[in-house]
Amino acid sequence: MISTVVNRLEEGIIALLLAAMTSLTFVNVIMRYVFNSGLTWALEITEFLFAWLILFGMSYGVKVGSHIGVDALVRLFPNSVQRVIGLIVVAAGILYSSWLIIGGWELVSFNHMLEMEAEDSPVMLWIVYLIMPVGAGLLAFRLAQVGWRIITGKQVGFNLADEAREAIDQLAHAGSAGGAANADDNKSAPASTPKS
Repeated sequence: MISTVVNRLEEGIIALLLAAMTSLTFVNVIMRYVFNSGLTWALEITEFLFAWLILFGMSYGVKVGSHIGVDALVRLFPNSVQRVIGLIVVAAGILYSSWLIIGGWELVSFNHMLEMEAEDSPVMLWIVYLIMPVGAGLLAFRLAQVGWRIITGKQVGFNLADEAREAIDQLAHAGSAGGAANADDNKSAPASTPKS
């Protein structure tokens, strides 16, 4: 239940942030080049939205297994060793997330105490920096899910994006589709008679 709510919320916020960035940039470009004016705060808000998108994207990348890494050596080991290495990676990730949560919360508290605003926009900086502990908390949650799947045997290790395997599979698929098309072309083409 909690996982479903977090999934929907995470995906919705990522889509909203991307739509807001794109819309704001589009409006600002139109205003600048068509109406010779612009929004002075648009670039700063776009940067803030991009930072939020990245920090939400960290946890989402763990969820869908899209983080890139080098695991050629790890895959040489038996499954039991891969599980141990996966748990070490998860523990290191949770430790990193904990540091981000603590440091991010200190940054939020400090800026809240100072009541500082952003340079070009009337946004309080503590609101902008709030994404650090929130994003790190989501990352820790996703890493804990991976750790639980490894412990319960549903997953062998820390899943990473395998771009090389995907490229090979695409080439194999394109080759088999191309080979089938060539075979069909050869069947439908009239037999040519050799010239003497």
